[in-house]
Amino acid sequence: MSGLSKGIRTVEIAVKWDPSPAGRPPTDLDIVAATYPKSDPHGDPAYLVHFDSRSPDGTIHLNRDSRDGVGFGWDEVMTVELYRLDPRYARVVVGVVIQQQGGRLTFGDVRAPGLRIREGYTVLAEDDFRGVPGAAAAVVAEFTRDTTGAWGFRAGVHGFEGDPEAFPRSMGAARRP
Repeated sequence: MSGLSKGIRTVEIAVKWDPSPAGRPPTDLDIVAATYPKSDPHGDPAYLVHFDSRSPDGTIHLNRDSRDGVGFGWDEVMTVELYRLDPRYARVVVGVVIQQQGGRLTFGDVRAPGLRIREGYTVLAEDDFRGVPGAAAAVVAEFTRDTTGAWGFRAGVHGFEGDPEAFPRSMGAARRP
């Protein structure tokens, strides 16, 4: 990245899935974002953003929240305005969690899941969660601020097979490139 680059400024993370078959409990996927300070970029998040919440400064917010996958297009959409984040934050990690309402569900159980991450009209990443069929949650994006203040993006879907309740506390762990 050259010194003239402003890096990534605003990103949209979108998730979609098909509704559960008739007679089965609804499937509900949720996008979760965690913000980490420069002082501890792999420790506990400074704050989490998910359904029914937004960041304290309004830079991360959920635009669309579906509880069942019924609807046209993208069911969950989150916007992250990286350029507005306070300089004390150096890392934002985004994940997707499957709500566990009617027994254990994994991405292998979800009908036609999809992920799209984009900046403006530029698609940065797309995925269908096939690589993590046994996971009930997954980290889907990592954004880091460099020494010039520009934000970069690291793609990759990393499944989490533990209890989804524990996922937000573990999503900031360091990952191999």
